[in-house]
Amino acid sequence: MANLQERLTDMIRPAVEALDFELWGVEFIRAGKFSTLRVYIDHPEGISVDNCADVSYQVSSLLDVEDPINVEYNLEVSSPGMERPFFNAEQMQPYVNETVAFELVAAQKNKRKFKAELIAVEGEELTLSVDNDTLQVNMRDVKNAHLVPAFD
Repeated sequence: MANLQERLTDMIRPAVEALDFELWGVEFIRAGKFSTLRVYIDHPEGISVDNCADVSYQVSSLLDVEDPINVEYNLEVSSPGMERPFFNAEQMQPYVNETVAFELVAAQKNKRKFKAELIAVEGEELTLSVDNDTLQVNMRDVKNAHLVPAFD
């Protein structure tokens, strides 16, 4: 699955960047007849519905020609939103000292799903503060991670 997502990311990135957006990430969720290809785009000035429609049109045309997915799927294009998912460690760097929800591939210190303060990002290594304890996690061991928005 990760290999397909990597291929899709490499395929879609030039089309998204040609429209002056950042490709934040790609998810392909298999669910039988209801599979979904979700493409997240970002821009410093934010993302509008029209931006999503423009990218959707470009990506859909590209996928029709390349045909990399052999099952029926729905294409969704959106901004990462307030609970932005993280697809790599570099994306987390601006969110040091923020709360991030993690799901790990395998439990560490008896935790697989938890919320933690992101203390540092050094390459692929993440330093987290969980329940007054420090935890070192490599990004390859993270199944899912997303920002937990703070409302003041």
